[in-house]
Amino acid sequence: MRQIKSWAQYYVDWLTRLGIIKFSLLLAFFIILLAVAIQVGVTLLLRGNIDTVDIVRPVFFGLLVTPWAAYFLTAVVDELEDSRQRLTHMVSKLQEMRERDQGLNQQLQSNISQLHQQMEETRKAEAARQQAMQDLQSEIQRRKQTQVELEERSALLRSFIDSSPDLIYYRNEQGVFVGCNQAMEALTGKDGGELNGLTPHDVYSQDIADKVVETDGLVFSNSQPYTYEQWMEYPDGRRACFEMRKVPFYDAWGKRLGLLGFGRDITERKRYQEQLEQASREKTTFISTISHELRTPLNGIVGLSRILLETRLDDEQRRHMNTIHLSAVTLGNIFNDIIDLDKIDRHSLQLVPAPMDLPAFLSDLESLTRLMAEQKGLYLHFDLDGEFPEWVRVDGTRLRQVLWNLTGNAIKFTEQGGVTIRVMLTPLPDDKVHLRFDVEDTGVGIPHAEQEKIFAMYYQVDGRQRGIGTGIGLAVSRQLVEAMGGTVMVDSDPGQGSCFSVELTVEQLHQGATEVVSELPSLRILLVEDVELNITVATALLEKLGHQVTAARDGASALAVAHPDAFDLLLLDIQLPDMTGLDVADTLIQRYGASALPPMVALTANLIRDKADYLAHGLRDVIGKPLSADNLKRVLNHLFADTLPPPAPTAAVVKPSRPEVLDLDFLEDYAGLVGKAVLLDAVRLFDEMMPDYLLRLEENLLARDQAAIVSEAHKIKSAAGAIGLKRLHLLAKQAQSPELPAWWDNIADWIAALKESYPRDVARLKLWLQQ
Repeated sequence: MRQIKSWAQYYVDWLTRLGIIKFSLLLAFFIILLAVAIQVGVTLLLRGNIDTVDIVRPVFFGLLVTPWAAYFLTAVVDELEDSRQRLTHMVSKLQEMRERDQGLNQQLQSNISQLHQQMEETRKAEAARQQAMQDLQSEIQRRKQTQVELEERSALLRSFIDSSPDLIYYRNEQGVFVGCNQAMEALTGKDGGELNGLTPHDVYSQDIADKVVETDGLVFSNSQPYTYEQWMEYPDGRRACFEMRKVPFYDAWGKRLGLLGFGRDITERKRYQEQLEQASREKTTFISTISHELRTPLNGIVGLSRILLETRLDDEQRRHMNTIHLSAVTLGNIFNDIIDLDKIDRHSLQLVPAPMDLPAFLSDLESLTRLMAEQKGLYLHFDLDGEFPEWVRVDGTRLRQVLWNLTGNAIKFTEQGGVTIRVMLTPLPDDKVHLRFDVEDTGVGIPHAEQEKIFAMYYQVDGRQRGIGTGIGLAVSRQLVEAMGGTVMVDSDPGQGSCFSVELTVEQLHQGATEVVSELPSLRILLVEDVELNITVATALLEKLGHQVTAARDGASALAVAHPDAFDLLLLDIQLPDMTGLDVADTLIQRYGASALPPMVALTANLIRDKADYLAHGLRDVIGKPLSADNLKRVLNHLFADTLPPPAPTAAVVKPSRPEVLDLDFLEDYAGLVGKAVLLDAVRLFDEMMPDYLLRLEENLLARDQAAIVSEAHKIKSAAGAIGLKRLHLLAKQAQSPELPAWWDNIADWIAALKESYPRDVARLKLWLQQ
């Protein structure tokens, strides 16, 4: 089949190459030759011989028929070939078209794929966009919700800040207000909008603004919070004390933006503290008064018993007199404990180290303890270990008080046996000596669990004669010893007794004895004392020492005779019927001058006050009651080492008058001039204004604002003087005079006197007007 296709292809190729005419002739020629050959062959096969006709017939027939048939066939074949070529061309075109179609189809598929991909991406992008839109809507909704919550929280926070009674404000780095709460607006009298943009100097008075700016500078310079107290003033003039807290404020990147300020009103706390202090002062006054009232008869008992012990007595009388004397001394030591307890509570306990004759001190301790022990039928062993210096520097009064408490307790809680006192001394470098006092008894003892508790205030051990004593002696003794730099220890077993040990280090003196002068010239002494018993005791003691005594029983009598040249020494009792000894001293100094007066010494049972309080009034020293010969000698030796000049004649002095409640001369003239009704209206106005004045005074006193106190007191002085309230006028005049001695010490009392006196004085003035 392939061979035929090949021949047919040759046929077509020759036809194409030669053309239809030439190929037809050539084909006719070959057909004629084939026909001749077939004729000859068939003839030879059939007949065995060939005739001319046999050759001519096929030639003629071929010449006649063959060209046309060959031409037709060739034309057909040519058409077919042409058709084939066209078909081939068409097939080729179709193939090209197919290939192009395939290419286009592939491109289309690629485009479709890309389109699908783009559509998928578009779908995904649309889905993402829709999701983003949903997320955006959710975020918008969340932000709206957050914004609502923030607004609610902001409103709540603002409401909370505004409802706070504390001041809250914010100032930037330039010290300008940027925000505040309602409490701050009330304080400044400006709302938030008015306050923003203002500086402290635009808002406060000069002194307050200076303090505010100063503390702002401390916060900014140190970048640390700062807390302090400051008195602020409201627009209506009311003052309040605030505890201010200022803290630096930073942004999220650590940059400081300004400061936040907080202020808490502590006026009531200040007022409460002042009330506590006033209560403490009143307690001190009460203790002072009780001490004075009790020491007054005690002074007589101690003094007279001491004087009687130096007279001729039989054994029984001397034993009874010793008992009276020791009881009085014991009571005096209890007073000392109470007074020291009050001083400890007020943190005003002061030690007065002075040269002390140590052997004499130990001798007195042994004598007093032996008397107490003998009265109870106990033995006393008094052992000294070491070489004792003659003089040491220590507060002998406090040390004697401590040892008296320990020995008194030892005898009190011992029924059989006795008491042993051991005193040991150890030399130290730099002229120091270490003293140890052991007070050992054979009494009931103290349980181990109780041994530390006994030094607590008012504590008493169960079973150890509970209820006997005050329960403060050991507590005061420990604090006194610790104040002297020493220690107090106890070692005890129940039923075996107790041993209390006191250890302290003191300074050794080599020339102490030269500080005491054994003999003094006879002194002319003015004794200002209102209690006859005290006069008797003090006079007997002073006259026994060789001095001349003149007694004055009140302040007026003292002022009448206390001429600078009349006496060598003034002993002033502090509590007198008409005035205080301090008033006497102040009046004499004002009258004659401090340099012209003889030495003045306080003679008082009030040991509550510090010695500096007396020295501030020109007094040279203080002698406590009951009178002690040693204390009296010490003061006299300290003040008079040389012979004094002779006395000069006395001069009479007019007794100063006390201020009256009303200025009657002024009131009569004024009422007669303007009429009672006008004056009564002025009194009512003063009565309405006075509570506010007093409130401002108390606030300024709490603030320790001297200028404001003076200003308010001046208003009261002017108003009281304008309506004839003389006592209030004078009290306010004192309060407005800070140059007066001890002004700060007295201002609270003056204000209290104003507060207490004004209702009665106003009522008295109204009554006078009505009558």
